[in-house]
Amino acid sequence: MNNEVRPPLPPFTRETAMQKVRMAEDAWNSRDPERVALAYTIDSQWRNRAEFPCGREAIIQFLQRKWVREQEYRLIKELWAYENNRIAVRFAYEWHDDAGDWFRSYGNENWEFDENGLMQKRFASINDLPIKESERKFRWPQGRRPDDHPGLSELGL
Repeated sequence: MNNEVRPPLPPFTRETAMQKVRMAEDAWNSRDPERVALAYTIDSQWRNRAEFPCGREAIIQFLQRKWVREQEYRLIKELWAYENNRIAVRFAYEWHDDAGDWFRSYGNENWEFDENGLMQKRFASINDLPIKESERKFRWPQGRRPDDHPGLSELGL
């Protein structure tokens, strides 16, 4: 029996869905695969581009590879919709590769949570846009986005 609980719990309200989105953004901006993986069920199912990690260990391995490739990663998530135990978000993140080439990756995610507030399904669709370093909009110090930093809508993204 699973005794892990990760509030806020479904069914979500607008406030609790927004809280869940910010918690996910903060965890991903930590770039700590083990911390991120704790938000997912042991057998969580993902679709992320052409990869389909299943389970926490596979998620950790996926994130370790991701953050070796995607350097100086900074992410903003925004609530799109919610209902019962599901949340839809849109997001953008900026990063550069080993060659120093910058990208802004745009995407949408659909999340489904179990009764304990752990994400059991995550389906992501993502596109990468090459950008110049001068076109970057996410310039806070590595880690959590400051509360006063504009979100996606305020940035026109």
